[in-house]
Amino acid sequence: MALGLAAAIAASPPALALEQIELKLPLLDTTFTIQLAELSDPRALLTGNSDLAELDRATGGSIGRRLVELFKSPLPLQSLAVARQVVPSPLAEQALLLLSSLGGVDGLPADVSSDTVLQVLDRASGRGALTMLGVLQAIPGRTATVDVGKGLVLLQRMKGQLRSATRLLEGETPAAVDPALAGPGPLAVQRDTVALPVTYRPLPLEVVVIRPSQQPSGRLVAISHGLWDGPESFEGWGQHLASHGYTVLLPRHPGSDRTQQQAMLSGKVPPPGPAELRLRPLDISALIDAVAAGQLGLPPGVDTRSVVLLGHSWGGTTALQLAGARPRSQQLQQRCRVLQDPQRNLSWVLQCSFLDSADQAGLADPRVKAVVAVSPPMALLFDADAAPVFRGRVLLVSGSRDWVVPPGPEAITPMASIARQGDRGHRLVLVGGGDHFNLGSPYDQGGGPLRGLLLGWVNGAFAAGPGVAPGAGAPALLPPRGWGDGDLSLSDVSDRLPSWNP
Repeated sequence: MALGLAAAIAASPPALALEQIELKLPLLDTTFTIQLAELSDPRALLTGNSDLAELDRATGGSIGRRLVELFKSPLPLQSLAVARQVVPSPLAEQALLLLSSLGGVDGLPADVSSDTVLQVLDRASGRGALTMLGVLQAIPGRTATVDVGKGLVLLQRMKGQLRSATRLLEGETPAAVDPALAGPGPLAVQRDTVALPVTYRPLPLEVVVIRPSQQPSGRLVAISHGLWDGPESFEGWGQHLASHGYTVLLPRHPGSDRTQQQAMLSGKVPPPGPAELRLRPLDISALIDAVAAGQLGLPPGVDTRSVVLLGHSWGGTTALQLAGARPRSQQLQQRCRVLQDPQRNLSWVLQCSFLDSADQAGLADPRVKAVVAVSPPMALLFDADAAPVFRGRVLLVSGSRDWVVPPGPEAITPMASIARQGDRGHRLVLVGGGDHFNLGSPYDQGGGPLRGLLLGWVNGAFAAGPGVAPGAGAPALLPPRGWGDGDLSLSDVSDRLPSWNP
């Protein structure tokens, strides 16, 4: 909220400092005031005269203690250097744009500027550790207004983006569980980590290799992690597949992994830049090249001519790129600054940061024959009406409770558009109760709720041979039953995709 309210500080006299926040409450048709000076400690609230002070006294000081602790807690920025790295970036600009729509500071224009935010943080840092209270007090102007009604509109829009998944799941019988797919395979598995030098990154790629200790099938699978994540969140997928004979590679994408996030929060590096949209697919292609050249120390016989790629979140976007989907800047230019767009969701913050690189990120790899994209941001990046969208066969997976990459605009709408062009063998599976973070699996957790689905699709892709290519009459890759989960419900809704726009 504090960053979203900071705007045009240079236009204001430096003596002004924010003193009060007004929360506009539409249901009560009233405004709730908070005096920032009262948040310095609980005693200030006890003697204050704002609406918050009165509420605090009525609750015996319990609300005040919690709010003071909240507003005086250090922000997750270890130094001002962090803010200097984070703020002047496309990712931050989109976040600021969204936050600024919820309110404003009296007497200041509503446009958002990275430079003005940095000036606010400079002023706040002079007070010591950066806290929410310190940042608010550094904003020029007397009163900031936060329109709770606008926040409720955003919340209702987000709820609506989940509703279409609920409608599609109504009356669906979830896939059953077959131990042959959900259970561990017969092969012992080993895990190794190797370093792969690449020409386009300053440091080698770290690659987790999970494979059968004996009797590998020679079939290759790769897994791409999401933003600020890492291979460790999906090694359970790899362990499950390897126990059934597959050799699995999990690269750590160094420009957008968990280590990069920690370095960013320490002020050492900037947030992921638009170039990462292009670099991540290059990481996967470099892995396949390395296996073909015998550089990863794998036993001979691994076939790199046909590869299946799995990806989660941004890793799912990477998988779609390698399957032939071409990012385009046209929709990004048209829609990224339209705050009232009914399909706008949290994943647009990431997608809109790719405006400068989208048209150079079409990097299909013909060796990637099939992919599983779990919760990928995709609606703005890829034009679903441009046929053919994919050269490889696609299984898209989306959770019914995913607030980050909601199923309505990011899965159902684009897949419905693709389906209207004719059945080419792509599938959409919705996970009842699935959110953005509960579909992966660490190494020791057996593969998580998607293990049977992933194994079924991977088995089908390799068994299909040349028939794996998308097209009219393409054979089904998923078995008709048995790829479900005992905890979350998995349903293939591909044949029920709406003609209406979710």
